[in-house]
Amino acid sequence: MPLKILGLNHNTAPVEIREQVVFAGDQIPGALQAVRDIHGVEEAVLLSTCNRTEFYVMADHDGRRRLQEWLHDAHNLDPSFANTLFELDDDAALRHIFRVACGLDSMVLGEPQILGQLKDAFRDAEGAGTVGKQLSRLFQHTFSVAKKVRTDTEIGTSPVSVAYAAVTLAQQFFSDFRKHTALLVGAGVTIELVAKHLKRKEIGRLFVANRNIARAHDLANQFGGFGLALSDLEGTLPEADILISSTASPTAVVTLPQMEAAIKARRRKPIFAVDIAVPRDIEAGISKLDDVYLYTIDDLNKVVLEGQGNREAAARDANRILDEEISRYLSMERAKQVAPLITALRENANSVRGEILKQAQKRLAKGADGQEVLEYATAALMKKMLHNPSVKLREAGENSDAEIIAAARALFGLEEE
Repeated sequence: MPLKILGLNHNTAPVEIREQVVFAGDQIPGALQAVRDIHGVEEAVLLSTCNRTEFYVMADHDGRRRLQEWLHDAHNLDPSFANTLFELDDDAALRHIFRVACGLDSMVLGEPQILGQLKDAFRDAEGAGTVGKQLSRLFQHTFSVAKKVRTDTEIGTSPVSVAYAAVTLAQQFFSDFRKHTALLVGAGVTIELVAKHLKRKEIGRLFVANRNIARAHDLANQFGGFGLALSDLEGTLPEADILISSTASPTAVVTLPQMEAAIKARRRKPIFAVDIAVPRDIEAGISKLDDVYLYTIDDLNKVVLEGQGNREAAARDANRILDEEISRYLSMERAKQVAPLITALRENANSVRGEILKQAQKRLAKGADGQEVLEYATAALMKKMLHNPSVKLREAGENSDAEIIAAARALFGLEEE
């Protein structure tokens, strides 16, 4: 079956839509099994991040249509949701997955985190038993392409991460971080990068809140900060001039009443907030408060675009590599399609050879002349091997089938007279 991709990402859907179709943790194996059970779908991998939810499947056209229906029904989505989906087939699908792996389709051009997420998605699918030979070959080649692009181009230099963009945006509000306090919610890779950038900017005080208090302490200690439990968030919120959140929580961790209380305690001293999570960590209504400047991950796009201009040349080099790798992969796949035919051809030839060999050995055993047996064996072998091609060529000649005749010339290396 052919490769097909169905999904939505930061290019096709805003965060308000993307957060409705996020799959995380224990949801992933069940979702993969449900997709694999769809009639017309043979293999499936699911990639779900803050910027994209994409299904990579080996499926027929009806299988992809049923996948879209399942996605809509499983989340009780509005019919307009379909307008944010994109569908890709064959070569276009292949180019897309290569671009995703290399960071060429990311909000942050060339960012390396997506490759790790794609590898995790592949491992999840392997664990769920929804990967077969075709997707396995595809993903292994994809990882190889991503490595080649990062080795042979400068796509990964001068990194402009979402974390960096968030801190850069905060600098537009607070020129001297030494006088201010930052509260980070979460303890994953993104929050760790945010903490690192804030430390370099000499942030005055740093708090890290996380559901796992031990992880919060470990991360905070790396940067001279203070760790606290998520349950202590409300009490610390009034201290925060900068609030940056990135958790995997399915519901908001900072609510409107909590923020209203914090603003009151701060005597209307403003708070700069960035919600990097999808689904969102900071309740959307908070953006309407006069003293809170709330940005989502989509709002960081402008900052990111301003900082990645020096990667554009590297991206052009990367795309040239992708052109070569797409052609190479397609050639490999087409070669695999005829591999069974080549095997069958060899097995048939070997069977004919064995048959003639037995007859030749019988003649020798009866005392026939060796030279005579050689003449017999080679002539018989030639006759057997050329019988079917000769019959088909005569039929092609009678039917003026130029295509078969040309194919025969090419197969047997015969020049046209």
